Amino acid sequence: MFGIYITHPQVRIDPNVPVPKWGLSDIGAARARKAAESSWARQLRRIVSSDETKAIETAEILAKASGVPVEVVHAMHENDRSATGFLPPPQFEEAANWFFAHPEQSFKGWERAVDAQARIVEAVTTVLATHDATAPIAFVGHGGVGTLLKCHLAGRPIGRDRDQPGGGGNLYVFGLADRRLTCDWTPIEDWQG
Repeated sequence: MFGIYITHPQVRIDPNVPVPKWGLSDIGAARARKAAESSWARQLRRIVSSDETKAIETAEILAKASGVPVEVVHAMHENDRSATGFLPPPQFEEAANWFFAHPEQSFKGWERAVDAQARIVEAVTTVLATHDATAPIAFVGHGGVGTLLKCHLAGRPIGRDRDQPGGGGNLYVFGLADRRLTCDWTPIEDWQG
């Protein structure tokens, strides 16, 4: 069977709200609802989400289609960027480029990429250790740690060239038996299963 890593789609950016509390924008919620209409969403037997609002909202929309509850795993959170707080998009992109290019160093107090990768890999591995490999599962989280997990699954070094396209709301698929990637980043509403 398959495992899917799904990133939350577009959010309401508000510099006055802590980033983990940002929710989906109207566009992001519409994209998640469209994805929930897909046959793959109805096949899900387990949905595991990070504990951030935008990921939980995405997971809950998918859970309505599949009829399964959302499990929350704190360790799936995005890389900790609280040291800098909100960065406007151009500065954030520069910081993200640096984060991926220097995985063993911290960008101005951010969690290091190698540490975030170890955390997301351990979180997913722990869930899969007790998961029925015949049951489709979705992990819902964030692009940064999703890319770090993808690099691990592909046996590739950390690199931003393996990051999702802009805007979020993408997924990749991996086999539960061999943990190999079977589908690269694809918009959630476009993947056919």
